[in-house]
Amino acid sequence: MTRMLVTGAGGFVGRHILRASSEFDCKVIPVVRFGKEDSIEKLPNIERVVSSPNIFQENETWWKEQCKDIDIVLHVACYTNPADYLQSSKNIDCLIGSLVLAKGLMESGVKRFVGIGSCFEYDLSERRLSIETPLKPSSVYASAKTALFNILLEWLPQSSIDFAWCRLFYLHGEGEDSRRLVPYIRNQLKRGLPAKLTAGTQTRDFLDAVEAGKKIVKAALNQDIGPINICSGIPITVNQLANQIADEYGRRDLLRFGTRPMNHTDPPFVVGI
Repeated sequence: MTRMLVTGAGGFVGRHILRASSEFDCKVIPVVRFGKEDSIEKLPNIERVVSSPNIFQENETWWKEQCKDIDIVLHVACYTNPADYLQSSKNIDCLIGSLVLAKGLMESGVKRFVGIGSCFEYDLSERRLSIETPLKPSSVYASAKTALFNILLEWLPQSSIDFAWCRLFYLHGEGEDSRRLVPYIRNQLKRGLPAKLTAGTQTRDFLDAVEAGKKIVKAALNQDIGPINICSGIPITVNQLANQIADEYGRRDLLRFGTRPMNHTDPPFVVGI
């Protein structure tokens, strides 16, 4: 049976990956922060839980030991604080720590590595983004993701390790940080309070994290290599999405479009293929 180690297993995306993995014939070893062990659901395919104070500060030997007898490493962990993740220097720590992880698993006999990237790696002026779209990161976060992708793409095959890279688009769903768009709107409407929004003309590729989790696990267990877009392929404006959410509560009257300024560095159209 396939044994898969999953970093970032206690996070927003990680928890959906764990749930999705229970539908497949595989054993999973989640990796979480110290003290978060009990946050992992008691799923039948979870073999054991590994914890660390900070996986990005662990050394090569530690990773070699954790990856012993592992078939696939699914590396989900990264810095995701909505307040500053795009430009935070912690992205550099994640890049360096991820390369140390790669060195450790190369010595342990792992046969496949699947990393989590971002649509922000692409040249977003291209609008419809396929895996053939040129890369043009414009933030520290996206640059660190792109650098890790490029290095591992050249490096891992030298040790006969299959490499796949799942680029996430705009995910939403259970466990999402309350400061992000969808939970913000929901929380405001639940309380009967107005939701202050931009004009909402930005077109995005939104995908429920449940579906994303399934797509990522399938990608991990399949033999596909290289970049993979984890997206819906369906364009929808922020305005349309907000109205869909408001209709669940019957409260379109609480949506305040145009009460927040548009971010002029925000691309107008980001949709995957």
